[in-house]
Amino acid sequence: MKSLRTPESRFENLPDYDFRPNYVEVDGLRVHFVDEGPRDGNVVLLLHGEPSWSYLYRYMVPPLAAAGCRVIAPDLPGFGKSDKPTRKSDYSYALHVAWMTHFIEALDLNEITLFCQDWGSLIGLRVAAENEHRFARIALGNGGMPTGDQEMPKAFRIWRAFARFSPWFPIGKIIQSGTITELSDDIVAAYNAPFPSSEYKAGARAFPMLVPTTPDDPASDANRAAWKKFAAWQKPFLTTFSNRDPITRGGEMPWQETVPGAKDREHVKIKNAGHFLQEDKGPELAGVLVKFIRES
Repeated sequence: MKSLRTPESRFENLPDYDFRPNYVEVDGLRVHFVDEGPRDGNVVLLLHGEPSWSYLYRYMVPPLAAAGCRVIAPDLPGFGKSDKPTRKSDYSYALHVAWMTHFIEALDLNEITLFCQDWGSLIGLRVAAENEHRFARIALGNGGMPTGDQEMPKAFRIWRAFARFSPWFPIGKIIQSGTITELSDDIVAAYNAPFPSSEYKAGARAFPMLVPTTPDDPASDANRAAWKKFAAWQKPFLTTFSNRDPITRGGEMPWQETVPGAKDREHVKIKNAGHFLQEDKGPELAGVLVKFIRES
């Protein structure tokens, strides 16, 4: 498949993002990732969603690394500094699961603490369910793993229609619409940095259409199988949803009720945060993860 690579000059002098770049080839694509903290520390895998990139985790990486964790935050193919296939048809749910599975295999990551949000959770939860031996615990914030059997909220349906039909797709402003914090112009520009033109946005455009919304979606059976795995998941499982996200509001309850590793756990509600809770409350969320790791 044809792919584009964002010029490195686009990423110069981004505020609060001075992490050393790392790259690994995954199925012919160059995938970028942040890798900070001691190599022998507890592995914390941070998976971003749509249409963000690892920049979303810039407030969480330093405190996690300072706590002794090895913090890994990849850019999904199509986002950030990773290669970007140019056609929407190049993207599928199954391919993204495969890409992230091959990513953790290439780095040989084990005893992983997964934190995932938005599309990072649709992908990350599948990867964890299908590779349970590599994961120690999971923290889920503002995300899920729909099978197409559920009614999707109106806010999601509006968002999907916008992604499909709007000629204007301003990445930074989309992030701003999902935060409580008023983002500065340079932060909005940092979210725009991976996408010099519309040619680079095929993945960002494709993702909303890949969410299973009907029972016969191509991903439905695999997601149902993953839910069965989580119905028997004994490892620690924590929900960390925010209180001001209209898209995922209430989405933590099925996990708390279904996953054995989530039972009798003190789940966290992040207050005064929107959909992108990492942007609104990053240091607080990092503290939650450190406590979760130390206590489980």
